[in-house]
Amino acid sequence: MAEAEQSAGQEPRKRSRMPLIVGLVLACLAGGGGFHAARTGLIAGGEEPAPAAAEIAPLPEVGFVPITPLVISLGPESNSRHLRFTGELEVPLNFVEDVTRMMPRVLDVLNSYLRAVDARQFEDPGVLLRLRAQMLRRVQLVVGDGRVRDILVTEFVLN
Repeated sequence: MAEAEQSAGQEPRKRSRMPLIVGLVLACLAGGGGFHAARTGLIAGGEEPAPAAAEIAPLPEVGFVPITPLVISLGPESNSRHLRFTGELEVPLNFVEDVTRMMPRVLDVLNSYLRAVDARQFEDPGVLLRLRAQMLRRVQLVVGDGRVRDILVTEFVLN
């Protein structure tokens, strides 16, 4: 009983915080060392050094053919009244003249396609990706495969 009374009267021993401090310092050092090793390329996953000028590939030989702006009426069921579309066709340099000559046909196919799209689809945030793919395929069919690489949308406004 005497021991119980003595232990009740004594204050409990406080634990030392030294192991916690040492652990935090070591963790910071390890993190900093790992970051430095990855950044300098000592371990995989770090930034690669910039390629020499001879290793950088030249830009592709392409031209851009502007598409005349199109204004499409969307109809009464849409929240918007009109779609204004402007873009450019990415074309290999040797086909720029051919594609320019076919522009009336390109405008016809794009106008026809955009008018046929359900007006409610224009409200979907992901619609532009699907429309681009569909328009590119139609343009490639009109001007011939290999003449148009991509369609660049420079304006797509609903109002």
